[in-house]
Amino acid sequence: MAQSMMIRLKAYARFLKLEHTLFSLPLLFAGSLLAQGGWPSWRVMGLVLVAGIGGRTLALALNRLIDRHIDAKNPRTSNRELATGALHFFDAFFIGFLGLAVYVWAAASLNWFCLLWSWVPVLLFVVYPLLKRFTWLCHYGLGITWSLVPLAGWFAVRPGFEGSWPAWVLALFSLFWTAGFDIIYATMDEEFDRRHGLFSLPARFGRLSALRISAATHFVSFLILVGLFFSTLAGVKAAYLCLIAGVLLLLEHMVVDHIDLAFFKINVVTGFVVFGMVLMGVSGFKGG
Repeated sequence: MAQSMMIRLKAYARFLKLEHTLFSLPLLFAGSLLAQGGWPSWRVMGLVLVAGIGGRTLALALNRLIDRHIDAKNPRTSNRELATGALHFFDAFFIGFLGLAVYVWAAASLNWFCLLWSWVPVLLFVVYPLLKRFTWLCHYGLGITWSLVPLAGWFAVRPGFEGSWPAWVLALFSLFWTAGFDIIYATMDEEFDRRHGLFSLPARFGRLSALRISAATHFVSFLILVGLFFSTLAGVKAAYLCLIAGVLLLLEHMVVDHIDLAFFKINVVTGFVVFGMVLMGVSGFKGG
């Protein structure tokens, strides 16, 4: 009985992939830092963290539920918990419901504005997984979804649109950054997507052309990051970190044959570098 329970708990842990929150949390906190002009209260940051984990859990559960039949056919994803039967539909539904409950509670605890607009990410969590069935621009759909992350961080501190343009600039960076690395990730499924009538840039234009589009998309994201620095931030440390983020984006395209390194490790580091840039930059701006 105990062994069976441990196996099930391990399946839940694999399903949740909490380590993937490392992509979104730095930009979530960066949005809050921009809004505060420094470090917000620990209460706010704690609630932002809880909301981020709840929202990420909901997004992952919806993605796995919507794609469960595709995942079962794809050799790369056929070992996922719903595909193998390690977890069932209602397990994933329950996990998603818990994520939604935590997310809504945290949003309501932050302020009325976050609660009022909390439905927008949920809608995009549902729409994004469906896009690959209709358009090869699906990567930019993920980018739009991810662009809400820094906006959420901002609105957690300052509930309202007034003066929120720095968060929108960071959101635009997030859109192009995320779309760029999702294109790289999609190269692993190029042949599968083509055979099964799914849409992606690699399936539509081929791997090399898709990687060129990804590189151009990341170049745009870097230009936006530079724009954020000159318009909102200050300080030599922030400038160096902005350049380091650019170097990391370049490095990602130099190691695209190593997907785990290019997609996961480098992008996690990039997210924290951008967070550090904002942290140092708002301090430098305040310091005059």
